[in-house]
Amino acid sequence: MNSARLRAELALAAVTVIWGWSFVIVKKALEDLPTFLFLALRFGVASFTLVLLFRGRLGQHSHRWKETLRAGLVTGLCLASGYFFQTAGLRYTTASKSAFLTGLTMAVVPFLAAAVSRKPPQLSELFGVAVAVTGMALLTLPPGTFSMAWGDTLTLGCTVAFAAHVVAVGYWSSRTAWELLTLTQIFLTGLLSFVLAWGLEPMEAPWNLRIAGAVLFTGVLATAIPFSVQCWAQSFTTPTRTALIFALEPVTAAVAAYFWAGERLSVRGWLGATLILCGVLLVELKPWRGRSHPLA
Repeated sequence: MNSARLRAELALAAVTVIWGWSFVIVKKALEDLPTFLFLALRFGVASFTLVLLFRGRLGQHSHRWKETLRAGLVTGLCLASGYFFQTAGLRYTTASKSAFLTGLTMAVVPFLAAAVSRKPPQLSELFGVAVAVTGMALLTLPPGTFSMAWGDTLTLGCTVAFAAHVVAVGYWSSRTAWELLTLTQIFLTGLLSFVLAWGLEPMEAPWNLRIAGAVLFTGVLATAIPFSVQCWAQSFTTPTRTALIFALEPVTAAVAAYFWAGERLSVRGWLGATLILCGVLLVELKPWRGRSHPLA
């Protein structure tokens, strides 16, 4: 592994730890803030932070705005859709379950890459998804029923959107200025969140230090900086390797939820969570060698 890839993947691992802790912070913030208003504030702060960080570099890439705006529109719509589903679902489920369900995203990435490259999925990918889906059922379905809770169902909606975002960023990160790509998709997500908040929710909230801290943490440390790192890092590594690193996120979230929010998974829940992680690893590591996908 060359040094540039190593630095990029270590940076992605650090991002994963931050995102894992953010599940608990968002869960607590949603006790006081409507869903889309929280997202509008989070991504608004992130956009402002990115403008400050990149103010000396944006002008250098002015000739690349047209291509980057197109890339940012696609990646931004994927990102916004994923956060809409994930944040709305987190209001009705636990941080631990939300994180493990979001982890299924990483099992979807190779399938989207296969669809784009028009190549069939490999045997290890099919088996890995079957293991992960079994784990999802154990984690979310009460014994003796096939009825999934509303929060878990919403959270599942984010998996395809986030997987599409990983593939799209992997495609465009080396073709555009990563600073512009980051700012464009973050700004679009904030704008869409504000429009939905304005049309669907009361634009009022009780303000206190906990809410302000949650907005600043998620806006700066869990959005602006991590997505900048992702857009930069994915120009040195592949979407599949990125997805494998991101599989650490639910583990970090479960640890944070245990110590900070007092959340406990049942034995059945831990078995399901373990199977989800095993399924993701089967998909990403591909123990049965086969043809790789160009985008993976």
